[in-house]
Amino acid sequence: MSRHFDKAPGLSETHDEATHGYVFNQTMLRIKDPEKTLDFYTRVLGMTLVKSLPFPDMQFTLYFLAAITPEQRNEWSADADERIVQTFSRPALLELTYNWGSEDDDEVTYHNGNDAPKGFGHIGFAVPNLDEACARFEALDVPFVKRPQDGKMNDIAFIQDPDGYWIEIFEPKRLPAGLSKHLGSTD
Repeated sequence: MSRHFDKAPGLSETHDEATHGYVFNQTMLRIKDPEKTLDFYTRVLGMTLVKSLPFPDMQFTLYFLAAITPEQRNEWSADADERIVQTFSRPALLELTYNWGSEDDDEVTYHNGNDAPKGFGHIGFAVPNLDEACARFEALDVPFVKRPQDGKMNDIAFIQDPDGYWIEIFEPKRLPAGLSKHLGSTD
């Protein structure tokens, strides 16, 4: 019996017990203007800043954001050192890296990975209702790369953050029906 749910070339069937404690912790994006970008991720996408780490000697700051509810905020320690441990123990954080002064430097731009040469593509957010989320983004003047009704895949949207990074927006319960018309076997 395979340890994987699906098949793909290159999968290892060996699972090293040494990896049992590994946690996928973060995805890092470089940002130009923390005021604009933090506003976007906290106001538009509802994320919470759980820890910021300024490095004055190297002139950059790291901002760690999590998708938590106001009730879950109580699970986070008020102690700064304990919150560092919590930050680096939790799965699925967004790390925003700000190099000081970049907001005033017209030469600073970041590659979103979707323009040539392609590389990194996007991060994704699951939402309870895709249509309501997209209507809210529209009302907030969030730039869309793709609306649900555009293209062949009608159960996803892509918006952009202030630095041009793409964010996929999807409603999980709509995905099986939407994807099945484009996929072969989904065993």
